[in-house]
Amino acid sequence: MNLTMATYLTVLASASLTNCCLAFTRSTILAAARRASAAPPPFTSITIPRSATTQPRNQRWTNTKRKPFALSSTETPTNDEITESSSSSAATTTEDEDEALANLQSPFLQTMRDRGFLFQCTNLSELDALLNDAASKNESISAYLGFDATADSLHVGSLLQIMILRHLQQCGHRPIVLVGGGTSKVGDPTGKDESRILLTDEVIKKNTDGISKAFQKFLTFGDSNPNDAIMVNNDDWLSGLKYLQFLRDYGTHFTINRMLSFESVKQRLSREAPFSFLEFNYMILQAYDFLELNRRYNAKLQLGGSDQWGNMISGVELGRRVDGVQLYALTAPLITTSDGKKMGKTAGGAVWLNADKLSEYDYWQFWRNTSDDDVIRFLKLFTELPLEEIERM
Repeated sequence: MNLTMATYLTVLASASLTNCCLAFTRSTILAAARRASAAPPPFTSITIPRSATTQPRNQRWTNTKRKPFALSSTETPTNDEITESSSSSAATTTEDEDEALANLQSPFLQTMRDRGFLFQCTNLSELDALLNDAASKNESISAYLGFDATADSLHVGSLLQIMILRHLQQCGHRPIVLVGGGTSKVGDPTGKDESRILLTDEVIKKNTDGISKAFQKFLTFGDSNPNDAIMVNNDDWLSGLKYLQFLRDYGTHFTINRMLSFESVKQRLSREAPFSFLEFNYMILQAYDFLELNRRYNAKLQLGGSDQWGNMISGVELGRRVDGVQLYALTAPLITTSDGKKMGKTAGGAVWLNADKLSEYDYWQFWRNTSDDDVIRFLKLFTELPLEEIERM
């Protein structure tokens, strides 16, 4: 019986006994799939939508085009430039984008492009040169990704971000896992119709401990190698800030005009839903995180989902204005299934990663029920099967 794509994904899910979608080698998946086959089956910013269609290696990122936008690293972003619907006057030519994408040299950015992780990026060519130069010298570039402690487990939608950190480390660079113990006290308003429930310090501590478990399955932590991952908590520096001094030092670098143009703010206001001053400060704290991580750990790159783009741009700009440093931001697309549903959500609720939140069977069943239209895309994102192997399916 031929090995179907659904069988591959079934094996991927069933092999995860701890509710973590670990990346398997080609030989592991092939061997397990054969056993299972008897069963039924400025910055220059680019925006790169994806389809599941497989194409030659140098064309995988050109399935469809959306008008991108450009911003010089020495300019301050305007309201339009920090939204996905940026004006065409700020756009670079399609030829320039295609050339920049086709000529990527760093293994990490090549992986991001070819496997479907790359959605938006500031100063793509400069970032590529930075990563490639560091690799040629056996040095590492530090990049971070933040996870707020809003629950005591991450859900399967977070696997996309975790896999990005895993690829980063495999390419010789240092992942920084930022646990948002401080920002969780405020609450990210992105994508929310109403304010989040304020969490107590005890709940945040419990959630922090819970979500920290998942990363050990994917990343190597330590201090013996340049690319060893580290985990930090932004409560270490946010809780000690002096309010008036913080406003004087950093408040002048943010304008209400620009903050009102953020998509998360506009959506909330358009629904005439209350938007508290507390939540309004979240974007400033996230931007400050980037500045602080650069000072403490020399973080040069922030990674995240495309819904965080405005906040990430603010961090890049704050670093330039305050410390005169060149920072970078790279986003991945928000993953939805082929029928338009949010990745990681089912009729029964979230698909949690921690085994004490979801049974192994239910986790396995989630992957087993993957639509055929999503299998190729998910294999690229959530496994380490070689792309050539995926294309032969």
